[in-house]
Amino acid sequence: MSQRSELRRRRTGLESAWSHWVPRMRDAGAKPSGAGAPRPDVTESWLRSLGTVDPALDSAPVTDGGAVRRRWLGSPLRRPVDGLTEELRAIAEDAGFVSAVTDRTGTILWTCGGPTMRRRAERVNFAPGGRWDEAAMGTNALSLALRTGRPSSVFSAEHLVSALHGWVCYCAPVRGPDGRVLGVLDMSTTWDRSHPLAMSTVRSLAATIESRLRAEPPRREDTAPVRLTCLGAGRVSRGGTPLPLRPRQLEILTLLALEPEGFTPGRLREALYGGRAVTASTSKAEISHLRRALDGGVSTRRYALTAPVSCDAREVLHALERGDTETALGLYGGPLLPGSEAPGIEEWREHLEVAVREAVLASPRPEHALRYGRRAPYDEEVHAHALRLLGPGDTRRALAMGRLAAALRY
Repeated sequence: MSQRSELRRRRTGLESAWSHWVPRMRDAGAKPSGAGAPRPDVTESWLRSLGTVDPALDSAPVTDGGAVRRRWLGSPLRRPVDGLTEELRAIAEDAGFVSAVTDRTGTILWTCGGPTMRRRAERVNFAPGGRWDEAAMGTNALSLALRTGRPSSVFSAEHLVSALHGWVCYCAPVRGPDGRVLGVLDMSTTWDRSHPLAMSTVRSLAATIESRLRAEPPRREDTAPVRLTCLGAGRVSRGGTPLPLRPRQLEILTLLALEPEGFTPGRLREALYGGRAVTASTSKAEISHLRRALDGGVSTRRYALTAPVSCDAREVLHALERGDTETALGLYGGPLLPGSEAPGIEEWREHLEVAVREAVLASPRPEHALRYGRRAPYDEEVHAHALRLLGPGDTRRALAMGRLAAALRY
């Protein structure tokens, strides 16, 4: 019998067992037994999970609204995983897997894989912010590894949630130097790609992460956060002390802050220089200087921030995503790095300007249009919007009318 036929036979048997036992366990508390029952650790997990998890769930619940970037930046697993990113990405893309790292609560902090598998995984929220502990998502490899502290695999209908029956998952816990489980490393794919070597690969990668954790120097807890101001200006400070960065390094830092997933070296050169003939060594030198200024806070190969950097432009975008125009306007100090001609900066500058302006035009509060209008003296539409929102007796109408008249004369 071929491997694929054997996998199909196994999947059919598990689907039959799931259909037979899960309704009985949920309704009558029956305990699976006999030749057709799944393995004991799976059925025990089913029994525990059914009190909190609906088997008809279509995706994992979200932690913190999915905003886990800051948690990942502060995770002890981040640095050793950053060092393995290229290897993890190559394995995932070549073999048709999606890889994930969770924290000790079962919340996914980081993933990688080819675009097709990542899209499939995102449908069930196997993505940063998704909760995969047993209480949230029932029986799966991540929850079993976290509960038992041992490597685990879950195939097809061994998952309690039926939306996961098309998957197979391989998972290994990652322990810190003190022996505590810090999270898990998972590799998942569709059931028909199940492979006997996948578990040994996951265990080997988890062991590599653990060895790198042991080799790391103690983490500095007193490092002050970096603050990037790039709207209407361009300056960087740590703990209130300015960091001496050249304009090109400011551009790089701004791009990395705005795109947390990072850049390949080629894409970063294009964002900085466009079609100009610039050697790879030129941009590498700028990255090296920035990395030293941030005490190593930029990953290699694929450039991304690996240290916390707060950024006013990013905060404006977050405020707009929440529909908080008031906060966005308060943070919007002007165009992004106004003196920069880097194509990537120009693109983000236009995106921010358009996003803030559209939020102002959609706002029912006249003060938003009036505040924005100070920075846009020739924007007829904004001044007309302010005028429409101001009542007949509002003394601010004269200001809006004067601005509109000046814009029309321009």
